[in-house]
Amino acid sequence: MVGGIAGLWGALIEGPRIGRFGGSGRSVALRGHSASLVVLGTFLLWFGWYGFNPGSFAKILAPYPDSDAYYGQWSAIGRTAVTTTLSGCTAALTTLFGKRVMSGHWNVTDVCNGLLGGLAAITASCSVVEPWAAVICGFVASLVLMGCNKLAEKLKYDDPLEAAQLHGGCGMWLLAAHLIQVVVIVGWVSATMGPLFFILHKLKLLRISAEDELAGMDLTRHGGFAYAYHDQDDPDQKGGFPLSRVEPAATTPQSV
Repeated sequence: MVGGIAGLWGALIEGPRIGRFGGSGRSVALRGHSASLVVLGTFLLWFGWYGFNPGSFAKILAPYPDSDAYYGQWSAIGRTAVTTTLSGCTAALTTLFGKRVMSGHWNVTDVCNGLLGGLAAITASCSVVEPWAAVICGFVASLVLMGCNKLAEKLKYDDPLEAAQLHGGCGMWLLAAHLIQVVVIVGWVSATMGPLFFILHKLKLLRISAEDELAGMDLTRHGGFAYAYHDQDDPDQKGGFPLSRVEPAATTPQSV
């Protein structure tokens, strides 16, 4: 939730990206560079989550008292790995089919975000919930994520990474016993990150100029293009390779 609330304040203060919402208020999806890199990054995060959740235990070979050395930290670590997997997978599958019903097509980026939403939702309770509860946790996290994204579109809120919806929304969905923790986290992060983003905004240190944003930072800040695109509608492009441009030969009147 800390990252989600921080992202919320940053996106609120800076406002939407240029072109994110059309003149009529219609939401315009801004395509990323590479879906393949999104999937790769998601799997790297998912793999790292096992170091974060099960790896947060200080010891493995530590038996519980009065358990005859049958149960110990290894039991909790195993449970944590199972619940982490179940919640993430359930959220990914729910998002996959949920977005298919809502939009009419399959979208791998949405599935990646749904997976991360399920992982974010289970992290706080991963060592204490039952496996069946982890499935419910991931299912609800997916619904929360899709609902938060719909709400963000209606409010014209633009968070390029969906940090507020994913980490904030999915990390927040809870039982009544956790309400005090939610209030404390929202209050603390708002009091610290809100003024920070506001100061950076006033000093013009948080966002590039409109000219650089439209031209792209690869060209204006890094000296070249990081990705090569070929427009399929360009008649001079075929198979990803430019065709040579042949100018017509000059003609002169010929006597009959």
